[in-house]
Parts: sequence; C-alpha cells; structure tokens
Amino acid sequence: MRLVQFLDTDGKASVAIVENAKTLAPLKGVASIVELAKSALAEGIGLIAAAENHKGDARLDYDAVASENRLLPPISHADPAHFLVTGTGLTHLGSASARANMHTAANKQADETDSMKMFRMGVEGGKPAAGQKGVQPEWFYKGDGSVVVAPGADIPSPSFALDGSEEPEIAAIYLVDDQGTPVRLGFALGNEFSDHVMERQNYLYLAHSKLRACALGPELLLGDLPAHVEGTSRIYRDGKVIWEKQFVSGEENMSHSLENLEYHHFKYDLFCRPGDVHAHYFGTATLSFADGVTTQDGDEFEISSETFGRPIRNRLKVQAERPVKVRTI
Repeated sequence: MRLVQFLDTDGKASVAIVENAKTLAPLKGVASIVELAKSALAEGIGLIAAAENHKGDARLDYDAVASENRLLPPISHADPAHFLVTGTGLTHLGSASARANMHTAANKQADETDSMKMFRMGVEGGKPAAGQKGVQPEWFYKGDGSVVVAPGADIPSPSFALDGSEEPEIAAIYLVDDQGTPVRLGFALGNEFSDHVMERQNYLYLAHSKLRACALGPELLLGDLPAHVEGTSRIYRDGKVIWEKQFVSGEENMSHSLENLEYHHFKYDLFCRPGDVHAHYFGTATLSFADGVTTQDGDEFEISSETFGRPIRNRLKVQAERPVKVRTI
C-alpha cells in the first residue's frame, strides 16, 4: 500500500490511499500520516490496517490533485523542529569502475582516500550477522522539516552555493513512539539535493554541502522495502531531457543492511525523543554531477521508480543573496 498527503479543495491537510495511478481514496478522520500512525500505535495495529479502517467511499482524481499543486510531502510534523532530516553516504556498491578502483586502492593502503576507506569498510562490515553490530556508515545532517519541499515545488539553492544537483535516493520515514522507540512507517522516493562542488573542494566541507533543501514523495510505501529497486533520474532543461540515467537501490545493491544503518542512527539518545519524526536518506551511486553535468537555474529534476508510484519532480530555483547580520544586545 502507498499513501499520500494532500490538501483538499478547502485547503485542509488530508491523507489518501493510492488505489492506482489515477485514483486516490481519501481517509476519514485523520489529517496526517503521523496522526494515522499514532492512532495505529494506540490500537496496536499496523499502518496498513489503520489506513483501511479510515478509508472512505469518496474517490479523487489523482492527476487533478497533482496538477493543482495540492500534493504534500509524504510525511510532516506540526512543529518542523521536531522533524529531523538526515542521511548516510557511501552505502551503495556503485558502478563496476568504482569497485575496480576500490580493489586497486586496497592494494595501496597508503594511497586510499578517506572516502574509499569508508566505502571498503562498509563492503567488509556493513552487513553483520544477526545480533552483531556492523561498521558505522558515513552520516550527515540535512536540516529539520523546513528543508523538505513538496512534490512539484521549487528546490531552493542558496546564492552562495557552488552547485545544486540531484541525488536520487530512498528515504525511510520514522515516528518515535511514546516510549522512545523508533517506529518505521515506510519508505519514500527522494531527491537528496546537495552541493557537490563545495564537497569536492575539501571533504571536511561535506557538512556544509548537505545543508540544503530536499524533496520527498509524493507517495509513502508501507511495509518492507524490496531488496532490489530500480528507477530513473532525469534532468530537463527548457522542456528537453539533458541527462538521464538508471539507478538501483535496496539491500541487494547496498554495502550496508538497513538494520545496520538504522542502528547507527538511532543508537543516539537524542534521536529517540518521543513524538519526533525522522526522514533518513540511504544514499545513492548515481549522480549527474559525476557525469560532468552542471545544473542551471530553472532545470527540473525528475526521479521515478515503479516501486514508488508517481515520480517526484522539482525545479531548481537559485535564491537571491541575503545579507547575514548578527545582533548584539
């Protein structure tokens, strides 16, 4: 089952089941997926069962909702400060050439970059046996819920950015329950938008390069993530495709297990605060930047996968310069 959040014709937040590519079945009595999840936890049932229990008789034209820009991100929080957006990198096996480079560097340990060392560590220890702890992945913070843009909305790139490029990824969505236990609600397609030029200047700039907007959705996939997921990432300029490439994800294509990535995120007490929402990106091996593409203001990113239903599409919008002033009182 897949769910969407959207605005009804009165502008009120709503939730619907995606019945098919053309039809939405709105839920009664819930205004958000977080509200639905809390109801499911209180009743001791799963999210799919809770959605079925709230399913109404009305049906909506999915295309109309999308064309009227009424789709919302597939997860939200009434207070964006309690919605944490994070991610992991160097988690996917990548291309044959990347693996070949890894093997070459493995024979010359002194010449390995930190990135290659981290990647090799994941390959060797990112999928531990049951009951064992695996190696830590690379980890980064993107921001709070205010950085997540809706499907179809512009992705803002700050005036000081050196680049603004897509990263087609899958993000897992979590709600921390009243006892402080993270509960995985599902998975969403995402564009983990980043500044790759800044990152390449010096790897210590990774933290800066990730403090950018991002996109999720529009659909939340409930249940387990398939072991193999395929999708396509495209960039449009003036209505024409200027770059297109297939990407893969899922555990079969990753050097870390989902369980290992989740452990190394939620092992920190500050990420187990009851009521908080988390969107955690799982990384990618496919970037237009790696193929020499330089994005421009007005370019459109489209990331699609049959596993996640409707594609997510957003336009790059470079922001005007904003002076930074610090006051003293």
